[in-house]
This record gives sequence, C-alpha cells and structure tokens, in this order.
Amino acid sequence: MLSLRLVRRFGATPHILATTAIASSVEKASSVRSNVRKPSEVDEPALIKLKNERDPEKLFNLFKANAHNRVVVENRFAFEDTVSRLAGAGRFDYIENLLEHQKTLPQGRREGFVVRLIMLYGRAGMTKHAVNTFCDMHLYGCKRTVKSFNAALKVLTQSRDLEAIESFLSDISFRFGIELDVYSINIVIKAFCEMGILEKAYLVMVEMEKLGITPDVITYTTLIAAFYKANRPEIANGLWNLMVSKGCLPNVATFNVRIQFLVSKGRAWEANKLLAFMRRHKKFPEFPDEVTYNLVIKGFCRAGFSEMAMRVYSAFHNEGYKPNQKIYQTMIHYLCEAGDFDLAYSMCKDCMQKNWFPSVHTIYNLLEGLRKDGKHDKRTAVPKFMCVMMNQMQIKLLLFDTTEALHLAAAPFYMTKKVKFCF
Repeated sequence: MLSLRLVRRFGATPHILATTAIASSVEKASSVRSNVRKPSEVDEPALIKLKNERDPEKLFNLFKANAHNRVVVENRFAFEDTVSRLAGAGRFDYIENLLEHQKTLPQGRREGFVVRLIMLYGRAGMTKHAVNTFCDMHLYGCKRTVKSFNAALKVLTQSRDLEAIESFLSDISFRFGIELDVYSINIVIKAFCEMGILEKAYLVMVEMEKLGITPDVITYTTLIAAFYKANRPEIANGLWNLMVSKGCLPNVATFNVRIQFLVSKGRAWEANKLLAFMRRHKKFPEFPDEVTYNLVIKGFCRAGFSEMAMRVYSAFHNEGYKPNQKIYQTMIHYLCEAGDFDLAYSMCKDCMQKNWFPSVHTIYNLLEGLRKDGKHDKRTAVPKFMCVMMNQMQIKLLLFDTTEALHLAAAPFYMTKKVKFCF
C-alpha cells in the first residue's frame, strides 16, 4: 500500500492511485487463477473413485497413486474405508504396502499421523504391525510420546493376550521412557474387565495410584459397571463409596450404570429414587440424560407399573427433553404388552412421522392388538413404512396367518412406502 509521503511527493490523488493498484492486483489475481486449478477440481474425483471402486487390486493401485495427494491422505474416512475394504477382501499385503509407504512420506514424521496408522493396523486386525510401527517411530524421524503408546496399547488389548499386554505396559514403556497417564490405565482396566479378570483390573488401578497416577471418573465407572455386570454389587457399591471419598464425583454414565443394574434386578422404585436425586442435584445440563429416563421407564414397564412409566415419561417432557427412538421403542413395546393399544398407536404414529421406526415385532404386536380390539381404521392409518421393514413384516405375518397377512399387505400404509429408505 502506498504511503502518504509517496502520495504527496508525486502529487497523485489517492483514488487514482487506489484504482490503479486495484486494477493491477485484479489482473494478477486473474492470471494466477487461470494457471492454478481449484483443489476440489483435482482431489474430489480421486475421493469419488476410491469410494466407488470395488476391485481390491484397483483400489490399492488407486490409493497408491494418490499417496502424495493431501486431500486423500488426510481424509480419515477415505483412509479407514480403504483399509476396511481391503481387510474384508483378505488383502493384508496391500494394507501393509500402503501403510508402510505412508511412513516414508513427510506426514510420517508427525505423531498424530502415525497414531492413525497404528489404529488402522488395529482396525485390520494386524496387531503385530501396529506394535512394530510404534517401536520403529524413531527410524523415520517421528517423536514418540504417551499418545502413540496409548494407541499401540489399545490395539494390543484387542488381542486379549494378557502376557503381551503386561509386557508392553511395563517393558516397552520403560524401554522408550514413556510416562504412563490415566488414559493408559483406563485402556488396560477396560481390557481386563472385558476379559473377565476383574480383580486384576482393580489391582492395576491400585498399583498405578501408588505411582502417582490418580484414577478419574472413567476408571471408577468402568470397574463399577464390570462388577455390576458380574452380579457383584457389594464390590461395585464399595468402589462407588471409594470414588466419592477421594473427591471424584460420579458423572451421568456412572449413575446410568447403577440404574441399569437396579432395573435388571426389578428394583424400579430404587432406580426412580436415583433419578429423582439426579434431578435435584443437576451437575450438568444433561444430568440426567435420555438414557437415564429410558432405563427408569423400562424398569417400571417390566415391573408392571405402566402408570408410573407414563409419569416418568411426562416428567421427561416437562424437563425439556425430546424422546429419542429408544424411548419410543420402549414405551410402544411395553404398552402393547400391557394391552394399552390406543396409547401405543398414538406414540407409534408420532414416532414414525419423525422417521423413527419401532422393531418389526413391536409393529406386529400393535397391529394384532388393534385387530383384536376391532379398530381397523387405526390399523390402516399407520404412517408410511420403510420398504425394508415392510418386507420383514410381510414375512413375519406369513409365518403366523396367511389370510391376515394378505389383508394387511393390501392396506394403504404399505402401498405408500418411502422410496428414499430403500436399499
């Protein structure tokens, strides 16, 4: 931009100089645009070709040809989709070729990118390659931190090899000077809980706490959920008390785990008390959330207290929440079991108008209930139905009653299916 001194020196008026400068800049910009194509013109066809290619060999060659194309390589979906399809075809040699080649490129020196390669090896079930990728990071100039360690650890836990997990956690972390964090603990504890070795999972938390790593709410929630699932509530409740005594407050997931256990044991009223406690002590706006209400509603329905289920559903509305597909499914299913087909019909209609569809079994029970009650007008007034579910419905109906199936198949709501849901 011209300074005021230059304007005074040459005696030019500012607007003339500005006009000249703008004209020259526009001319330069137009010449640059004529020589450089937009990135989307170059990259978008490659993404489309990758998405549409079905032949594994052609898919491999196409991705390899775009190894330097940043839009392809940095597109997480394209990368994951390519690896998943090659793994589905059993071409693990292609996966190894692609990912090993990526390490030699400039992006291979970024830890975040290497973490993605480790996770992609894990997605393909190539655990050894994932661990080797972490161990060899220094060979291609990439700094190794606890982030890449946790990625390799997470992949390794998928193998359910206890000895390998313990060795990696102790030996490999010491070898590369990695300081473990709470995420490392949570990965191992979750794996041990899924393997059914709950005592060992608890001991991991104890040992890590001695090393100065403080467990967080995820650590406790994972253990509490595992002990509840194993029908050991005394230990789960003890962990809850331990968590609170150490100043770690439960979150909505922790409450939901306990409520789910109470519901599974038919203790719906205790679950409702816990819900009431959460409503009185709101920690976050989503505290409680839709899952909490759905569990309590399901608990009352299973215990035969449909009226209380409706009261909880009304409270759910009054709190400003909107029902999701799971809540609709729960309510409609148990209302049909209780014989309240009118209310089930109203909720089903509202649900399907939002493009949420109950299960085929639930719809069948609703139609059968309306038929037995002689409410044929409501049976034919059910909203538009997905054609995939329609086919399942027709098969199910044929298994029970051929004549009734033909009558229902001719109903108007089957003939007005939504084509956009057909696959």
